[in-house]
Amino acid sequence: MAAPDLLFSLRNNFYLGAYQAAINNSEVPNLSPEDAIERDSLVYRSYIALGSYQLVINEIDSSAATPLQAVKLLALYLSSPDNKETTISSIRDWLGDPAIGNNPILRLIAGIIFIHEQDYNEALKHTNVGGTMDLHALNVQIFLKMHRSDYAEKQLRVMQQIDEDHTLTQLANAWLNLAVGGSKIQEAYLIFQDFSEKYQMTSLILNGKAVCCMHMGNFDEAESLLLEALNKDAKDPETLANLVVCSLHLGKSSSRYLNQLKLSHPDHMLVKRASSAEESFDRAVQTIA
Repeated sequence: MAAPDLLFSLRNNFYLGAYQAAINNSEVPNLSPEDAIERDSLVYRSYIALGSYQLVINEIDSSAATPLQAVKLLALYLSSPDNKETTISSIRDWLGDPAIGNNPILRLIAGIIFIHEQDYNEALKHTNVGGTMDLHALNVQIFLKMHRSDYAEKQLRVMQQIDEDHTLTQLANAWLNLAVGGSKIQEAYLIFQDFSEKYQMTSLILNGKAVCCMHMGNFDEAESLLLEALNKDAKDPETLANLVVCSLHLGKSSSRYLNQLKLSHPDHMLVKRASSAEESFDRAVQTIA
């Protein structure tokens, strides 16, 4: 009989975006040293997801295990643009160290950082061999960002062979269905609906359902889901970005949501696109004038 997975609930909370619940319920007894490191890395990644970068930077010292040092690098990378070059240099050095370079959490963090850099080929160098469900799920995200749903589907098949019911397998399936579109949108919606019935409702689940609704043309339902998500986290970038899109389709003003997004996440893709469009408009006006 397999030993019980003591971190199942903690992992699930993290995967589904219930970050505060992950932190609050992280005191799990009888963990092995290896499990304790995984627990700590999930807790610190939850703090990062909540924007508490400095707490993570302050609490993880130089004596901590490699996975925690990697998580600290992610916090440093996200905390300030000034840290980007040094953190990328450090992570490259660590990945090249035979003693620690193959650590799965280090490779995962490297993948996340290079995704932020939009250097997807570099990310895949470190994540593509897989080895954990987290790495396979990150590969699905990378391939979808590269518009290679065929490769994403191959990764999903690997995940399904390992554990079809795993939360990350279900999430990856929903992401792929959204990318493929058409009749697959309804399947994605049902996955998010199943999560909402089984687990605590989070911004991630609400956004998933809302995006499905928008794809199906149900913008009123999408708006109510997104407003519920906004009540849970008023600064969540995906909620704000989706509200901009949804409001435009409903013929409502989206400027407040876009302004909030500009203030809280100036590097978000939607903000960059809006700024680019404004600049193009200004240039067009100048040529006419």
